Amino acid sequence: MPLWPTNPNLKIEPVGTVPRDGYLVESFYGVTHSGTHVDAPAHMLENGDPIDKIPIDSLILPSFMIKLKAKGNEIDASEFEEKWDSRYDGKGLLINTGWYKKRAFTKEFQYDFPGLSEDAADFLIKKKIKLVGIDTLGIEPYSHKDFMVHKKILGSGLVIIEDLYGLDQLEESKEYLLVTAPLKIENGSGAPARVYAIEF
Repeated sequence: MPLWPTNPNLKIEPVGTVPRDGYLVESFYGVTHSGTHVDAPAHMLENGDPIDKIPIDSLILPSFMIKLKAKGNEIDASEFEEKWDSRYDGKGLLINTGWYKKRAFTKEFQYDFPGLSEDAADFLIKKKIKLVGIDTLGIEPYSHKDFMVHKKILGSGLVIIEDLYGLDQLEESKEYLLVTAPLKIENGSGAPARVYAIEF
């Protein structure tokens, strides 16, 4: 599973096997931001809430998927403005860049992925979006070393989901009930999550 470039690779190894031990069990080693995961405010903000304090109504809510293209490696506010529908205001938003289709241990997938610009973050905050998910390894491009997009979004109380997969299974601009279920890690900066988009 390709991860953020500086994170250790995920390891899942058999510990017990049915023929030998009568049961199957595996050891699991990796960072809390492995695979599809939720970023808690504590990930970027010194006094931000950890993953176990995110309110349930920020994780289970009506949401929409939209397809956006980056200009270079940034998705700016103008991309959102062109596609915006007032039904999105105050809901969850999943951003389909198509990047998940490139998933591989390559420089392109792990370093060159697109993400939001600061003005795009400001736009989503202005529209009172409660949750934003994206199908790349980060909500902003890897080159943004100051993490200002993360800080703006998390500081405004929005939930971030990163490294989503399979967004083409959803219909653009159709409303879904999004159910995001991160592991409840006490004081965690984030957690792997199962994310379900349920048709009404």
